[in-house]
Amino acid sequence: MNYRAIYAIYRFEMMRFFRTLAQSVISPVLSTSLYFIVFGAAIGSRIQEVDGVSYGAFIVPGLIMLSLLTQSLTNAAFGIYFPKFIGTIYEVLSAPIGHFEIVIGYVGAAATKSMVIGLIILATAFAFVDLKIEHPFWMIAFLVLTCLSFALFGFIIGIWAKSFDQLNLVPMLVVTPLVFLGGSFYSISMLPEFWQKVTLFNPVVYLVSGFRWSFFGHADVGVGISLAMIVVFLIVCLLVIGWIFRTGYRLKT
Repeated sequence: MNYRAIYAIYRFEMMRFFRTLAQSVISPVLSTSLYFIVFGAAIGSRIQEVDGVSYGAFIVPGLIMLSLLTQSLTNAAFGIYFPKFIGTIYEVLSAPIGHFEIVIGYVGAAATKSMVIGLIILATAFAFVDLKIEHPFWMIAFLVLTCLSFALFGFIIGIWAKSFDQLNLVPMLVVTPLVFLGGSFYSISMLPEFWQKVTLFNPVVYLVSGFRWSFFGHADVGVGISLAMIVVFLIVCLLVIGWIFRTGYRLKT
């Protein structure tokens, strides 16, 4: 294992993160704060509680998950796409570093950035609502697994994309709508029975539900199923990345 090479990639990506701190951290935190104000104040005045939890506190896991998914995906996608776009990816591929080490460097940096943002948003939430975390260990576990799995997914998107338009296509048109329709701002038990069944086909439901369970101790779907969904998604992403490096898909041409 070439730890020096992993550290070099990781450090380069993290330095880029700190150079664009306003865009990378302040912007998502401000956006999430606006969600707290709009949804917590406007809708919270009409919906006092959901499953025994105040509405302002209820939406905290969903807002954090919204930020985690989008930030993990976009950070990893841009991190690998930009070297491919300017041609420096060939220097990385020709260096004495394995494919697995390349993935660790880029994906590890993207996951770290997302976890930092997620924890900052969590700290910000305490300024708006009275929040208690019942299962802190599992909260961290869901946080780490979600960041890693979607950073791997973003890595795939970054290799697949041929333009900046394609790079933004999946986060904007696929991931964000799935998060909004995945129970981030409501419990799926509030939906009619037919739509409850339809919603279960949305994979984000399991992520939000499991993450919310770690805060409040109850979930829309089983916690074991939520964990299994994250692990399966992570394994599928690893298999796809392995295939990409074996075949050189959009890397060696």
